[in-house]
Amino acid sequence: MSNSDTDSQGFDSEDDPVETVVAGVVSALIFAVGFGLLAVGFPWFWIVFPVGFAGVLPAAIGLTKLYQDREETTESTRTAESTQTSDQAALETLREQYARGEIDDEAFERRLDTLLETESVEDATRYVDRERTYE
Repeated sequence: MSNSDTDSQGFDSEDDPVETVVAGVVSALIFAVGFGLLAVGFPWFWIVFPVGFAGVLPAAIGLTKLYQDREETTESTRTAESTQTSDQAALETLREQYARGEIDDEAFERRLDTLLETESVEDATRYVDRERTYE
């Protein structure tokens, strides 16, 4: 990240929209509380600003990032689990076909090797491309 991508406080200038909204809402609340205390004549109203901007605002943005990271991790875990379930289902189908006698030993071995070679979508794509070049 270059210096032009960060502002004077070191925050990324191309923040996530959710983080921007959270920062705006928290900042508005800090100002509302601080000036509200000033309006009612509370002598220590000014303490709201350093506590809010130095503590509450960074904590709110950090919690937002943590929540988003957890969501991304959960989504990638679900994707990996569905891929694994799909691989297991394909292997189970192959075993059932072999057990019913629908395919012989050679076809079973060939398909098993194909399944084991293509454990991910990228592997499957490479396998199909490789097969097309041999034809």
